[in-house]
Amino acid sequence: MTAATNLHPALNTKLCQMTGCKYPIVQSAMGWVATGQLCAASSNAGALGFIGSATMDLKQLANEIAWVKDHTDQPFGVNMRSDAPDAAERVQMIIKSGVKVAGFALAPKEKLIKTLKDAGVVCIPSIGAKRHAEKVASWGADALIVQGGEGGGHTGSIATTVLLPQIVDAVDIPVIAAGGFCDGRGLMAALSFGAEGIAMGTRFLLTKESPVPENVKNIYIKAGVGDTVATDQVDGHQHRMIRNGFVDKLLTTPAWKNTVLAMMNALKLKGLTHMPLSDMLKQGWSMRRDHGYGLAQVVMAANTPILLRTTMVEGKTEFGILPGGQVMGLIDRIESCDELIQRVVAEATAILDRFQR
Repeated sequence: MTAATNLHPALNTKLCQMTGCKYPIVQSAMGWVATGQLCAASSNAGALGFIGSATMDLKQLANEIAWVKDHTDQPFGVNMRSDAPDAAERVQMIIKSGVKVAGFALAPKEKLIKTLKDAGVVCIPSIGAKRHAEKVASWGADALIVQGGEGGGHTGSIATTVLLPQIVDAVDIPVIAAGGFCDGRGLMAALSFGAEGIAMGTRFLLTKESPVPENVKNIYIKAGVGDTVATDQVDGHQHRMIRNGFVDKLLTTPAWKNTVLAMMNALKLKGLTHMPLSDMLKQGWSMRRDHGYGLAQVVMAANTPILLRTTMVEGKTEFGILPGGQVMGLIDRIESCDELIQRVVAEATAILDRFQR
C-alpha cells in the first residue's frame, strides 16, 4: 500500500503505512452504528472505516461489505466477535471479499489471526489490559487498539493516559489510542505518548452519516462530561453509557429480575439475527469457557444488542441504553465525516507547525 501524500510527515504514521488509510484515525466499530454507510463515509474522508458485524448475521454482513465496496475504493475493515459460532465463516468472508483489515471486539483466537494473516489481512484487535496486549501481540497481531476507561461501551477502569504508555512500552507493534478523543489536540497527545493514531467511537456516532436517529444524537450533544456511568449491570461487563431513567432503574433492580430480562432479550436477539438456538448456546458456552463467566453473566450478555438496538435503531431512548465516552461533553456539533476528519487533521497540523517555530 502507498503512503499518504500531501500530509505533514508526523501524521503519516505506521497505521497509515500498514493499512493504506490517509490519516491516522480509525472509526470505531459500534454495534448497530458502524454500518456500511458510516464505514464508507469514514474511509472516503481518509480515516480507516470499520463495519461493526457483531449485530449482523452472515447475509447482512455480506450485504454491508458489498455496499462499502460499491461506495469507496479506500481501505476499510470488518470487526467481529471472536467467540461467534460462525467466526470461521466470517473470517473466510473477509478474506474472499478482499477486506484489508480485520478487527476483534474480543481478544481473537490465535488460529483466527494466523488464517487472516496468511491471506494478507491486517489484524488489529481491541484490548484494555497489558496482559491481553502481550498475548495477542505474541500471536501475530499487526497492531492494537487500546481503550482507556473514559471510552464508551465496554471499557476498563484504567484511564487512557495511564494505560496507553503502559501498552506502548509492553509491545513492539503499532498501538492505536481510544477513549477520550475527538479533535486534533487528542491526536497529538496520543502521538506524543507513542501511539500511531487514534480511534474514535462517540465522535463518529455524532456525524451526519451515522445512522443513529436525530433525537438520540441530540441527547449526546446535550450531555456533559459527568453525565455517564460505568456499570456491569447491563451484561456483566463494565459498560459506560449516559445515565438516564432506564439505567437508574437497572441499577436499582434486583439481579434476578435483570437476569429474567436478559433471557427475554436473548429470544428477541435470536429473531433479529436469525441465529439458531444451538448457535446461541454454543456462544454462551464459549463465553463461560474462555472468560470464566457464570451462567448469570452469560444470560445477561444478551442484554446489550437488544438494548442498543432499541436506542440506536428505533430511537426509543426511554427503553434502552446510550453507550458513549466521557468525551461527549466536548462535542457540540454534528459534522459530516469529511468535515470531522479535515478539522482534526488541520488542528493537529497547526500544533505541529507551532512546535516547529
